[in-house]
Amino acid sequence: MELPQTIARIVLERAKAEGVSPEEFLLDLLTRDLDPPARAREYIRAARELLDAAYGELAEGDIRQASEKAWGAAALAVKAYAHWKEGVRLTSHGDLWRYKSRAAEELGDWVHDAWAQANAMHINFYEGWADRTSVEKALERVRRLVEEVARRIGEAQ
Repeated sequence: MELPQTIARIVLERAKAEGVSPEEFLLDLLTRDLDPPARAREYIRAARELLDAAYGELAEGDIRQASEKAWGAAALAVKAYAHWKEGVRLTSHGDLWRYKSRAAEELGDWVHDAWAQANAMHINFYEGWADRTSVEKALERVRRLVEEVARRIGEAQ
């Protein structure tokens, strides 16, 4: 799908202002009318698609894009959990950090590690210092987070 430049510009500007990817901005906008469990399922489906895309980017050698998609998948997983668990919408990085801790209380301390790896990938997108092995390891940890949240909300593959 191609968007007219005016629409694409607005989406990019609004996403940047909210500190999210254009895809996440549109997902949030398009799922606002869904009930929290349905919204959670859409978020976790999008997280899985981002993970698949991250592995594709990595296979093509684009470590930075793979890194950012790993971060996006982790953020969407935490958002999905918040929608499913409490029907809350997380709107900032601070909200994500706080809710990640809530998820870790319920899912296990390993969530802290997965989240830290995802954040390192977010930094790598801008800085470009991570090597392929580091990105692969981060993706493994993020995949565990995504799949555990999917299992909890009833969206197992």
